[in-house]
Amino acid sequence: MGLLISNGEVVTDTERYRADLYIEDETITLIGQKLVVPDGTEVIDATGKLIFPGFIDPHVHIYLPFMGTFAKDTAETASIAALIGGTTSFIEMCCPSRQEDTLEGYELWKSKADGRSACDYAFHMAVTRFDAQTEKQLRQIVADGTTSFKIFLSYKNFFGIDDGELYQTLKLAKELGVIVTAHCENAELVSRLQQELLAQGKTGPEWHEPSRPETVETEGTTRFATFLETTAATGYIVHLSCAPALKAAVEARARGVKLSIESVLPHFLLDKTYAERNGVEGLKYVMSPPLREKANQAALWQALKDSQIDTVGTDHCPFDLDQKLMGKDNFTLIPNGIPGIEDRVNLMYTYGVKRGGLSLHRFVDALSTHAAKLFGLYPRKGAIAIGSDADLVLYDPSYRGLISAKTHHVNNDYSGFEGVEIEGRPSVVTVRGKVQVRDGVFVGERGYGRLLRRTVSSPAAGEAHAS
Repeated sequence: MGLLISNGEVVTDTERYRADLYIEDETITLIGQKLVVPDGTEVIDATGKLIFPGFIDPHVHIYLPFMGTFAKDTAETASIAALIGGTTSFIEMCCPSRQEDTLEGYELWKSKADGRSACDYAFHMAVTRFDAQTEKQLRQIVADGTTSFKIFLSYKNFFGIDDGELYQTLKLAKELGVIVTAHCENAELVSRLQQELLAQGKTGPEWHEPSRPETVETEGTTRFATFLETTAATGYIVHLSCAPALKAAVEARARGVKLSIESVLPHFLLDKTYAERNGVEGLKYVMSPPLREKANQAALWQALKDSQIDTVGTDHCPFDLDQKLMGKDNFTLIPNGIPGIEDRVNLMYTYGVKRGGLSLHRFVDALSTHAAKLFGLYPRKGAIAIGSDADLVLYDPSYRGLISAKTHHVNNDYSGFEGVEIEGRPSVVTVRGKVQVRDGVFVGERGYGRLLRRTVSSPAAGEAHAS
């Protein structure tokens, strides 16, 4: 049976128009006015709704052993939360540590999602060491359709790689035509600063940011750009948090470095004072790079409007309060991360589009289309076009509500955005034409999601940025 979505207003990264959409065999097959469709077609009236392409979160952690514990979500809980928030595909960081086998890690991460995720998904493959065995395995992983790497210039001796390994990874990526995503901080400086602060008795969460200040992120950003320039590889900075690092990245791109920039939801709306709160409250807001001085938010919003920041992810990484309390006497032991996969679309629409002057087209581009282009999914994903997957979000701009851990669907016991107002939410969400969400309730099929095996034929970062 087909599906007809009628009377809605389609909004993409470049267009806005009224049209009906007819869906059959998981794809959009007709776009137009007063479409003639087969008898028995299910009809959804989208009057008063904006119709967006399904949103893509390019940066999430779901299965994650980290700092002696595990992130709380499963593929099932995270995907349902994602869908309720309008995200129809996500790219998870597959992150075995330096001590683990790369290919075994990849198969483990895949097994955690297979048959469990309610939305479509893909992976960035972390390169946490580089040797002959790793290189062979990375070639196999790329052949399997996972066509992006992740490297850490932080988390020394766990996820982090040294400069030699960075060079080798980028050379391989260039050869294979894959994009390398990077966490840009200077691991040695972080380690030294952490030791100095702890020795001075500065142990609370408020010292997390001073242990990895803006200069540390800026150095990592500059170094990554330099290695990209030297190797001619294509790169993507994840969770950029501050104006100085932004300046370094934009300057590198201006001189021809193939580099895209992601920032994530918390850095647009939260600042370092949250991690300075008394008691357990401050522990909730420890993430890396840390929440920064509030003045950085204006720079990030402007860069997003100007397309200097290409994409907005979440770095979704949920830990419960009892897990955060592992570091109550030593900030270096606080599991890093906060949840966000359910809230990204609504918060960026509310504080970007409705209250911040962000255009609807840039909103769609940054939260969907641009990631699809960079990571080999476009126009299958990130588009409303004949032949594209029928991943659609019918968005109700008249909805008003508050975010709360009491009502969210991620599998952890606090929200980093507790009590924050939202203006708008998804009314209906489809994945490949199947209705998965109606009015904030998951009504679809668990395990419906598929692994997205991707191509390496997407535009180079610089070309996608210019489009």
